[in-house]
This record gives sequence, structure tokens and C-alpha cells, in this order.
Amino acid sequence: MPRFTDSLSKSTSAPEAVREPVPGAFARGLLGAGGRFTLPKVEDFPMQTRKFPSRSAIVSEGNRYKPKLIMAKKAARKPNAAFMKPVTPDATLAAVVGSAPLPRTELTKKLWAYIKKNGLQDKKVRTQINADDKLKPVFGGKAKVSMFEMTKLVSGHVS
Repeated sequence: MPRFTDSLSKSTSAPEAVREPVPGAFARGLLGAGGRFTLPKVEDFPMQTRKFPSRSAIVSEGNRYKPKLIMAKKAARKPNAAFMKPVTPDATLAAVVGSAPLPRTELTKKLWAYIKKNGLQDKKVRTQINADDKLKPVFGGKAKVSMFEMTKLVSGHVS
């Protein structure tokens, strides 16, 4: 019985017929003359046509350069009720944002507007807030507070 050697094993016995190095290689036409692998020619495979037009092909006649995307419409997003619940700032925080009850999101917006208006954000380390005379009691007497610590300190001044 003839012996066959491939790259995976040292020596294996082959059946009477010629063993293919890659299963189906002869059927796919990858083995050329002399048993060498060849790449298929482009002419052997005709171009496939699309069944559906591409997204860029779906355009309105008046606006050729902007494709019209087909997407499902999303439902309108509802705001979280916990954020929209009005909170009342205490006297120290009221000096900065006002004494009227307002949602927590609006309170944060007013606080950041005050910080930016007075230039209290540190120039080198942008995450640090430098406290002025009005903000020092809100920050617990600290001269510098990180913006992440600021939200924790401010939450102690609302009810």
C-alpha cells in the first residue's frame, strides 16, 4: 500500500485513490496542473448583483448627495421623575442659586453657570473648583473641591 505524507502527520496510509491535500480542492478547481494550488480567475466568478438597492441609492431627486436613512422612529423620551422633583436649597446654597424650589437638574445648571461666570474652575486642573466667599460654606469650608465631590457636598444643602 502506498504511503502518503502531509504536514499534519508524519506518515499515514492512503486509500487506493489519490488523496487530496485539501478536501474538495479538486472539485473547487484550486489545484492546477502538477498538484500546485492556484487562485481562481476573476472570469470564473461573475459579479453578483444586489437584490436591494444600497442606502446611498435611496435618495430623493432634489437632494442627491444626502442619503435618506430608513429607520424606525423612536418614542419621545420621558424625563426621570426623581430628577424633576423640586428640591429646596438651604440658606447657604440659596445665596448662589436662589431660594425658589427647583429640580435637581436646574440647580446643577445654575451652580455651573455661577462657577463659569466667576471663573472658579481651576485653569490647570479642570476637575477642581476653587471656592469663593459664597461657595466656601457650601463646600464645607474647603478652598478647593473636585467636581465629583461638589455634587456630594451640594446634596447635603437641599431638602
